[in-house]
Amino acid sequence: MPVTFALLINLVSASNAHDKETLWGFIRHAAPNATPQSNPELDRLVGYAIRYYDDFVKPKKTFRAPTSEERTALEALDAALAQARPDASAEALQALVFEAGKAHGFADKLRDWFKAIYEVLLGQSEGPRFGSFIALYGVERTRALIRQGLSGALVKPA
Repeated sequence: MPVTFALLINLVSASNAHDKETLWGFIRHAAPNATPQSNPELDRLVGYAIRYYDDFVKPKKTFRAPTSEERTALEALDAALAQARPDASAEALQALVFEAGKAHGFADKLRDWFKAIYEVLLGQSEGPRFGSFIALYGVERTRALIRQGLSGALVKPA
């Protein structure tokens, strides 16, 4: 399958998609020839991902603001993504994510860098390979998500 179930759940989460058609739009971005008809198993997973997210993930999501160190690294990631090739592979995008973290205080603690990305941008402590997520969600949408995370727009008031 061109997309994992975990990635589908994170895509539902980031996009606030609540219908299959929206998710298939993202999937076709990564796998242009994929359709619900040619990939019925994936289509079933898309439906399950939407239901799973609504039932189990959404109620537990907790976004947080970035620390100053995380803010600097996220700003660097946003800048790097602005320079990314439009056809950049998931691996190339993942390399940009690693580099932004390494260059801005996370060289010896990459696990913390990825945890910060997930908590600030997706409201959870774990997530998919972020390069794969960017490739599927789209560079510009990811950049917009980073800007929302940096502005605090994702954090719900207490």
